[in-house]
Amino acid sequence: MSFEERLARVVELSEALAAHKARFQALAARELNFTYKDTAFEVDITAANLRRFVEAAAGLRHRRPLAAPGQRWAVMLSYNGSAWVNVVITSAYLVGNRVLVKFASRGSGLMRQTQEIYRSRFGDQVDFFFGSGRDFVANCLKDSEIAGLVFFGFDKNLLPYEDAFRQTGKKVIFEGPGADPFIVFPEADLEFALAELLDAKFSYSGQTCTAPKRIFIHRRIYEDFLARLVERVQALKVGPPDDPRTEVSPLGSELAVIRIREQLADAAARGGRILVGGRLDGLLVYPTVIRDATDDMLGFREECFGPVIFAAAFDQEAEVIERARRHQYGLRAALFGGEAARRAAAALKGEDYCQPVPGYTFGKFGTVGVNETRAESWEGAFITKPVGGYGYSGWIWETVAGRFQLKQGPKLITLETSHPG
Repeated sequence: MSFEERLARVVELSEALAAHKARFQALAARELNFTYKDTAFEVDITAANLRRFVEAAAGLRHRRPLAAPGQRWAVMLSYNGSAWVNVVITSAYLVGNRVLVKFASRGSGLMRQTQEIYRSRFGDQVDFFFGSGRDFVANCLKDSEIAGLVFFGFDKNLLPYEDAFRQTGKKVIFEGPGADPFIVFPEADLEFALAELLDAKFSYSGQTCTAPKRIFIHRRIYEDFLARLVERVQALKVGPPDDPRTEVSPLGSELAVIRIREQLADAAARGGRILVGGRLDGLLVYPTVIRDATDDMLGFREECFGPVIFAAAFDQEAEVIERARRHQYGLRAALFGGEAARRAAAALKGEDYCQPVPGYTFGKFGTVGVNETRAESWEGAFITKPVGGYGYSGWIWETVAGRFQLKQGPKLITLETSHPG
């Protein structure tokens, strides 16, 4: 099949996703507790992004798949998504690879819906795996027909397999958690920063890797910012995911709730003060703002995968740069303000595209936005815009000329699953 034929199928897929939006909304609400509002946005932006492969076509047309004839690329996906996962699948497919896909177990209905959409358009070029995640990874290691693995999920679920994948020589592309700093300097447009924090943090009830996790507000504006923030958080509509008005719904993961309960208790023990929220009811975590967060709190050290804001004050530019860098995750950083924000952004940003590194590199971020919404930075992600992190947020394991190599930084899955033509 020619590149043009594959591209036509991807564009057709974008139209099919839009046509099935209501079905995706119902399944994501039932299986993942995602709101109708969030899933509608996800389907729309995914459909638009898939069409942007047309813009990338000139650079992809002559590339050759890394998977040899008879082989496939394995793709394992996290639970927090219903439609965006199609960008990952089609990235590997578009450059000529056959693909084997595994959704998170709690999204089995979404996987069957996706399988149905793919079957008539992609035939046996894209297939789906309905076993456990553990079995899927084990199959990737032992099956010679699996050329490599694209894995979206939790770093601690994949890191134990590093030596095993080194021995196979198979390439692994990983994208995982973030503990993204959100930094507001005194000269920032506070209304813009507040609106962005609310949207980026509470979409999907906080269950996205690129949601702001560590909120740093300059001390000069700290009290004013928190007062305005609390007012807006109190106005958020909490309810069932299938109510079109709902903005925050129950979480999709019991483990995430357990971790948040621990993070809240730890914050209280370390002097944090809850300004709003702090209540848990089953899987429902009410929108929460905690002030006076410190870098040693669990909510700062770990990824808080839910609708909880940990806010800290800072005094100096150099201080906030150092604090932002001091973390195991380096996915995205968002900064708001003028020259100080731009200088801090330059200090935090990593390479434009992933590069070999001697070891896991901490203190850099794959995506850095200044006075930019998360939605803007996500337009064209993995299609025309490389995405990926540092530290334990993202990496590539591969063997080149018989030697193991670790790469970190933003990446395009199309390029990393293919050879130059």
